[in-house]
Amino acid sequence: MKMTLCIRFVAVLLAILLPLQAAAVEFVFVGSRQMGMGGAGVATTTDALATYWNPAGMAMSKKFDIRIQAGVQALDRGDVFDTLKDINNLNLNDTSSANISRLQQQIARLNSPNSNFTGAGSGGLYVKGNAGEHALGFSISDVATGGGFLRSPASITNNGSSVTVNGQIAMNGLEARQAVVSYAYAFADRMFSIGVSGKVIQGAAYAGATNISGASDSVKIFEDIGQAKLTTVVGVDVGAMFRPTSWLRAGIVAKDLTSPTFDALNGTKFKMLPQVRAGVAFNPYNSLTLTSDVDITKNNTLVPGLYSQVLSLGAEQTILSELLSFRLGTYKNMQDAKTPFIPTFGFGLRINALRVDIGGGYDFRDQAGLASGSIGMIF
Repeated sequence: MKMTLCIRFVAVLLAILLPLQAAAVEFVFVGSRQMGMGGAGVATTTDALATYWNPAGMAMSKKFDIRIQAGVQALDRGDVFDTLKDINNLNLNDTSSANISRLQQQIARLNSPNSNFTGAGSGGLYVKGNAGEHALGFSISDVATGGGFLRSPASITNNGSSVTVNGQIAMNGLEARQAVVSYAYAFADRMFSIGVSGKVIQGAAYAGATNISGASDSVKIFEDIGQAKLTTVVGVDVGAMFRPTSWLRAGIVAKDLTSPTFDALNGTKFKMLPQVRAGVAFNPYNSLTLTSDVDITKNNTLVPGLYSQVLSLGAEQTILSELLSFRLGTYKNMQDAKTPFIPTFGFGLRINALRVDIGGGYDFRDQAGLASGSIGMIF
């Protein structure tokens, strides 16, 4: 009877979620293990971080788990920061044709449709425990996303004795400060589980701009974003996980089903519409995990016209009874054709109940960087 009910639940969930193409804030890679595997975690996360990745995963493990993690991601498309520095390093009192030509080249780079930057960060405390087939989790975290872009095409004005650079970099940011309570239940000897997370979210919404002239200091750029407006709302995530054999797992999660909306001081609205992500994991043998996640929804970023729909691929090899874990991965935004697959890597250390993990990645072409660290205890 319980198995029939859970199958019906997933059938309804998929029927509702798969057709969705609503925009949402991009999915942030929370956790060092997940970041090391290219951002894949929907089918592999069964520890306390399942309160973020997929609450159903909590019920797939009987262990008590507590973790603290922090991570950051950044992507500078079109070398925006370097271009801003180059522009501001030029002598604007030099009106020679050679200097004007150099300045025009930098302005053209900045005006490229692909010139923008995005960033994300996360940090928090995550706890979960089990009682039989039931699992309960709790977390306090901050998940932030942001982006910068040209408000309008940049230009120059030759005043005869000097040159003026016209234009502004606009910036949007959203911090989702969350208190989350999650519950999950496992069926049929943990072959199947479902989970739900209720969230109280204090959203800090930022919207500002800075002039291109003088914007050579990245600290000044972010100071000019201005103050945040705070809004408190309620959110709901649901998820399911299926493990038909010991070597195969599949998961799906739908986040922010209540579509939380946040207002910035200038009237800009940021709306987190439902965000759906699915994953699968294979274990060819006990110490090796191969995994992949994909965003089912096409998600907005905080840069207008830039969308995020990420494919993540990863692998983890443990040795010496999980004393050491080595991870490799890659991910690509399928909605941004010019962005390549970005490589990631990670390392984990287990000493009795202690877990220490690091993860990161870097792409030299598009200046994409990721870094994360976490520490935890499992009993």
